Amino acid sequence: MSELTHAPAQRRSIGGQLLGGSQLVLGVILAVLCIAISIAAPQFYSEANIIAILRQCALVLIVASGMTMLIITAEVDLSVGASLAFVGCIGMAVLNSTHSLALGMLAALAFAGGVGLFNGLVVTRLRVNSLIATIGTMMMLQGGVYLFTREAVQNHNQLASFTDLGAGYVGAVPVPVILAALIFVVAYVTLRFTTLGRYLYAVGANEKAVRLSGLRSERLKLFAFVVTGLCVGVAGMILSSLMNAGQPTAGRGFELTVIAAVILGGTSLLGGRGSLFGTLLGVLVLKVIDNGIIILGWNQDLQMVVPGIVIILATYLDIIRNKANVR
Repeated sequence: MSELTHAPAQRRSIGGQLLGGSQLVLGVILAVLCIAISIAAPQFYSEANIIAILRQCALVLIVASGMTMLIITAEVDLSVGASLAFVGCIGMAVLNSTHSLALGMLAALAFAGGVGLFNGLVVTRLRVNSLIATIGTMMMLQGGVYLFTREAVQNHNQLASFTDLGAGYVGAVPVPVILAALIFVVAYVTLRFTTLGRYLYAVGANEKAVRLSGLRSERLKLFAFVVTGLCVGVAGMILSSLMNAGQPTAGRGFELTVIAAVILGGTSLLGGRGSLFGTLLGVLVLKVIDNGIIILGWNQDLQMVVPGIVIILATYLDIIRNKANVR
C-alpha cells in the first residue's frame, strides 16, 4: 500500500504548484474578460445578465463536477451531450404522464445513471477505450432519442415545482446555482478529503499500483462513470425546466463545453491530476466568453469555435505540465 500512497502524493506535490499557477492565470483571464466586456457593453454587469451567466454556468458545472472525477481516473465520456437531451425528453414524458416531479426526476436519474453504468461496463469489462466506447453510446443516444420522440416533448402540467427547478429562486439565488453549488461541494469534499478521492487520483496516476495493492480499479472507474451519468440527469431536468420542454437536440456540443472546461481547469487527460476549483474557473471563463459573444453582437457560431480552441490549447499545456512532472 505504501507504493500506492507515496507515488500519487509525490506527483501531486510537484503538480500542485503547476495547478495552482494555472488557476491563478485562469483567475486573471477571467477578471480581464469581465473588465473588457463590461467596458464594451456596460449591460454585462446588469442583474439579469449576471443571473443568465450563473444559470448557464450551473448546467455545465454540474456535469463538469462528475467529468472531473472521471478524467482524473484517465477516462472520458463523450456521450453526456446526447444523454442530456434524452434525459430531458424522458423526464418530461414521465412528468406529463404521472403529474409528479419526483417521478420525472427519478426516471431521468435512472436513465442517466444507467447510461453511465453502461459506459463504465463497456470500458471496464469489455476493455474498450473510453473515447471509442462513449462515441458509440453518443451515436446510439442521438438516434434513440428520435425513436423515442420525433419532436419536442412539451410540458402539459405547468407544475410550479418543475418551473422553479430551472427558473426559481431561493432568496436572490437561482435554484440551478444552488443545486450546482451543492453538487460541486460534495464532489470537492470527496476528491479532497476522502479515501475514495485519493483512490480515484491513484487509479489515474498508476492503475497498476492500485491493482497490486488489492484495490479494484474497475469499480472505481465504474463509480466515476455512474456519478457523471447522475450529474447529467440533474442537468438534463434543469435544462428541460428552463425550456419548458424536452428537446431531442438540446445537448449538441454540450460535451465539448464540459470537457473544455475540465481540461482548461488543469485536469490532465492522462489522469491522476486535477482540481475541481480549476474546473469551476474553466466553466466561468467559457461562459463569460459565450455571454460576451452574445451581448457584443458577434456571430454566435463562435460559441462552438471557442471550446475547440480551448481543448487544443489546454491539451498542449497539459503536455507541458506532464513534461515538467517528469523532470
